[in-house]
Amino acid sequence: MHLADLSAARLLIVGDVMLDRYWFGEVARISPEAPVPVVKVGRSEERPGGAANVARNVAALGARVALLSVVGEDEAGRSLQRLLTASGIDVSLHLDPAISTTVKLRVIGRQQQLLRIDFETAPSHEVLRAKLVEFESRLLDCDAVILSDYGKGGLTHIGEMIRLARAAGKKVLVDPKGDDFSKYAGATIVTPNRAELREVVGRWKDDEDLARKAEVLRRGLALEALLVTRSEEGMSLFHAAGALHEKAVAREVFDVSGAGDTVIATLAVMLACGASWQDAVHVANIAAGVVVGKLGTAVVSREELAAAMK
Repeated sequence: MHLADLSAARLLIVGDVMLDRYWFGEVARISPEAPVPVVKVGRSEERPGGAANVARNVAALGARVALLSVVGEDEAGRSLQRLLTASGIDVSLHLDPAISTTVKLRVIGRQQQLLRIDFETAPSHEVLRAKLVEFESRLLDCDAVILSDYGKGGLTHIGEMIRLARAAGKKVLVDPKGDDFSKYAGATIVTPNRAELREVVGRWKDDEDLARKAEVLRRGLALEALLVTRSEEGMSLFHAAGALHEKAVAREVFDVSGAGDTVIATLAVMLACGASWQDAVHVANIAAGVVVGKLGTAVVSREELAAAMK
């Protein structure tokens, strides 16, 4: 599989976007008001998160990407628009004046996260309907669809989106959330991590037990495949022809935040280019190995991926 061909892929991403905001500071003393550290903020950083991070990953691989989501009419929403446009993403953020853009604010002192503060509200029905209409019109221009569910309410119409995309002959990849996967029925592939899968099928004793439970879930949801990302145990793909396992790529730093975004982005780009399940999973695993070696939500460029594959 030649990575130069990835630029031919056209992806449509729909889901919950958020702004990841980091405040970095020094901790020199404990507050006199309460037993908590005082952080003197020295610098701040902003990165697109959630479905927006998936879109950045697709763009970094050199593929064409359109992103469809909802934000509030606020400074965080404008920040997201600016950051995404700068990454070369065709971004369509529907404005919902009744909500605040989802923001995850992390306060970092002495190289560790001291606190995370979340701002979020579910989008209103009218805005979501308008987004569904746009989704339908954009389907013609893509090879594959990623539905990135972060449980923030932006994918209320996910069942309809899967149906429309499959009817248009498009591959549909879903990054799931919550303990009910029935809403993802009919997708091409769903990509839960270990914890997400456990919420749905319960614990498993060993790999054989996992394979059995995964297969029951896959058939029940009429999926072509189910990919379970397993952190240091690598990843396992379950499909009609059996199971494929990829060992994790060992790394110095092991920061899994955003790794799932990289996996689904790489998988989608590979499948959109006509790669086999085996090749797509292999390359997605290598991409995950590169991204867990970086701190925070990060992306893998096509050059980094090509170097890692050597």
